[in-house]
Amino acid sequence: MAARLSSLLSPERINLALVSTKRTAAINEVAKLLESDPNVASFPGFYQELLARERLDTTCLGNEIALPHARTEHVKKIVIAVGRSDSSVHFENCDQQVRLMFVLGTPKSNPGDYLMLVGSLCRLIKEAPQREAMFAAKTPEEFIATVKELEDKVLGPAK
Repeated sequence: MAARLSSLLSPERINLALVSTKRTAAINEVAKLLESDPNVASFPGFYQELLARERLDTTCLGNEIALPHARTEHVKKIVIAVGRSDSSVHFENCDQQVRLMFVLGTPKSNPGDYLMLVGSLCRLIKEAPQREAMFAAKTPEEFIATVKELEDKVLGPAK
């Protein structure tokens, strides 16, 4: 069973005040939070695969949320960074404004955990009040606490 999203989040991998307003620059700003992660074997390789995946098809999930991601040999375990923009980022490939971005890297050898994690994330962001709670978190620590609270409510208490 995949770890819960909240257990993969860490304050140093969350930026709640993105500066970039263009898609590629914003993805870079969030992805760079993973550059020193010990589970990223090659940041340049991971980042190139992240951009290649983004060129294939939009990673917008709707409701001002995007999930740029890559299944890659350049990460040892699932890694995630979060970026939030108050002014929003324009994703021109789907003509949507994005305020919350989850940049995800997952090993190619572990598609099951990746799919469970994405499914859980989609359930967390499905309802407007839940999205608003994530948009309203004031600190990275509060963001993580909010995600954990939403997981307990939507997915049931952690086992």
